[in-house]
Amino acid sequence: MNIAFLQPDAHALPNSRTVSLKVVVRNGSGEAWRAADGFAIAYQVFDAGTAALIEDGSRAHPAREVAPGETMPVSFGIALPEDDGSYQIFVSAMREGAYWHYDRGWPFLLLQAVVRNRQVEVKGTRVVTKSQLRLRRLVSSIPRALWLPVTTIWRNRSVIGAMVRRDIQARYRGSVGGAVWTLLQPLLLILVYFFVFGLVLQARFEGSPGRSGFALYFVAGVLPWLAFSEAVGRAPSVIAEHRNFVKKLVFAVETLPVNLVISGLIGEVFALIVLCACLLGIRGAIPASALWLPALIVPQLLLTAGMCWLLAALGVFARDLGQVTALLLTVWFFVTPICYPETLLGKLPHSATLLLSKNPIYVLVRGYRAVLLEGQAPAFGPLWKLWAASAVVFVLGHACFHKLRKSFADVI
Repeated sequence: MNIAFLQPDAHALPNSRTVSLKVVVRNGSGEAWRAADGFAIAYQVFDAGTAALIEDGSRAHPAREVAPGETMPVSFGIALPEDDGSYQIFVSAMREGAYWHYDRGWPFLLLQAVVRNRQVEVKGTRVVTKSQLRLRRLVSSIPRALWLPVTTIWRNRSVIGAMVRRDIQARYRGSVGGAVWTLLQPLLLILVYFFVFGLVLQARFEGSPGRSGFALYFVAGVLPWLAFSEAVGRAPSVIAEHRNFVKKLVFAVETLPVNLVISGLIGEVFALIVLCACLLGIRGAIPASALWLPALIVPQLLLTAGMCWLLAALGVFARDLGQVTALLLTVWFFVTPICYPETLLGKLPHSATLLLSKNPIYVLVRGYRAVLLEGQAPAFGPLWKLWAASAVVFVLGHACFHKLRKSFADVI
């Protein structure tokens, strides 16, 4: 123990924003404390929500040399800001112009205070170290990290709906087809891939040797990819495209990446309707196993939203991330068995096959084909792992965005 805080007495002064603190500090280090060496007991005030330093407070220098084991009384009148909110007060040893001892692992006295209507209330005091405080913040932030993304989306659902409509209208405003391009664009892309792989390269899937069989398997496999790649490909630039919203405190910029996810899902829904019409025309029925689709779409949305949040946040600071993402998406597409049968993966070395089998898009592609074309439920083993991985990406992606968003206005 380097220092001890004994008999702390902290209370709010009536009709003020001032906290009165009296404490006895014991020297538990192996050296004497001297004012001539710059030693002092001082305090700093931080915003509890953002951990931003608000005030570097006054110093209490020892009136005489404090030898190891001796004590010194300290008292402060700590005036907190007028703004309502929660604040943390660090009372720590320090050396003027050199360092604060709490940064070096020494214990410090932590005061929790709340200002409301220009009145302060002391919520508690305790002695902690910086590492202990960091661990407590991490543990306490876990529940918030789990529910905050969901509540943010739900609370701003009307804004998301309006922004999605605006995004679709803006993309095709002035074009001849208008919003019809929402349907035509994925269909034309599917036709191009079908022409190259189905007609020119004569690729075929086992169990469906004909061209119609290839077309069904290809479309079923490309459905999740279209929604995923469109949203992820646009994510790095979405904050820059809406920079006028960043400095508006009333606008939740977390919704911007979500708009991309919903827009991509709308395109997938149109393509899914076309596939179902083809199934009715070619096979005469849609299998009952198609009811398993929500079990695939939900983790797909979680995965896409998490990656969009992460890329949107990083794209603010790395402007060329969009080009890198586009390249990686191209590679990702071709290492996923969408345009070719999965059996071709068996010709690769076992280590490469094992790695590619962990591809979450591969799990989605396999699942879509199983429920839409093969009349089977998706394999449970890969499915629960996909759910778990997607949930982790969803939470971590939002946490990263939430952590970095306060710096967006300084960079945009």
